[in-house]
Amino acid sequence: MSMDFAPPKYAQVMRAIQERIESGEYAPGDMLPSETQLVRELGVGRTTVVRALQTLAMQGWIEREHGRGSFVKGRPDSDAETARPGLTAAKQGETADSLIEVARVAASRHVAKLLGVAERTPVIMRKRVARHADVVSAVETVWIPLEIAVGTDLEKGEPLRGGIRRHLQAVKHVRFDRITERLSARKPTKDEAELLGSSNPVLAVTATVHDPAGSVLLAMALALPGSLHELEDVYKVR
Repeated sequence: MSMDFAPPKYAQVMRAIQERIESGEYAPGDMLPSETQLVRELGVGRTTVVRALQTLAMQGWIEREHGRGSFVKGRPDSDAETARPGLTAAKQGETADSLIEVARVAASRHVAKLLGVAERTPVIMRKRVARHADVVSAVETVWIPLEIAVGTDLEKGEPLRGGIRRHLQAVKHVRFDRITERLSARKPTKDEAELLGSSNPVLAVTATVHDPAGSVLLAMALALPGSLHELEDVYKVR
């Protein structure tokens, strides 16, 4: 009996789209065929196509815009880097539909520890959701120290079209040097369950973003529905 096995269908769909991007058939800025067109063309189910597009978006190959479709970004500079949830969230642009709340809040013990500040220190909180195919696929909460947020638009209620990373680089000239991520599985909070429309377990990603000197620029908490997300890594063994 052969020991060969075929990759999952969603991975096959991903590879088909990646090959078209790499060959130039799908150029940066192009809109991808609709999910319905891909279902018909590739002979797979809609769930498979949606999962493939979600993963491609997380890895930086494409960008999905709510109500418009999926657009080609090109081959990521580093697959390993762009596949990280924390970096994806920091780079993701906001829209009026995705931004849920912006407020100045007192840092909880957990948030204070992440940011390296005293408990109940005022910080800026931005809460938003990510959507794919009209389904909420993540709840993202970002906390920023006041000294980082001052002089920026981070405390304003308007969406940051270019994302938090680009905004901080442009306004404060700070550089994201590294991100520390921690992954766990847990039940969603009441607020997360309401936004996700489900009380099923989530993959919880906690991330802290550091500058070259090691100072924490911001902290993030991502709640990813377990039914929609699967973290996968491929690496060489030396």
